[in-house]
Amino acid sequence: MSTSPAVSGSKLIKALRKLGFAVIRVKGSHHFLRHADGRCTVVPVHRGETACLLKS
Repeated sequence: MSTSPAVSGSKLIKALRKLGFAVIRVKGSHHFLRHADGRCTVVPVHRGETACLLKS
């Protein structure tokens, strides 16, 4: 089994912004991002935790 890279939520948001996503709202620690073409995603930003990236 291969391991997935783990990054913090804030670093993931920074990378997604470079790809054209924009934060549309924040509810608690969850940031909702949307791309101009309609794609959406939610990134949890918890202190001291990392987000695992899943391959599709």
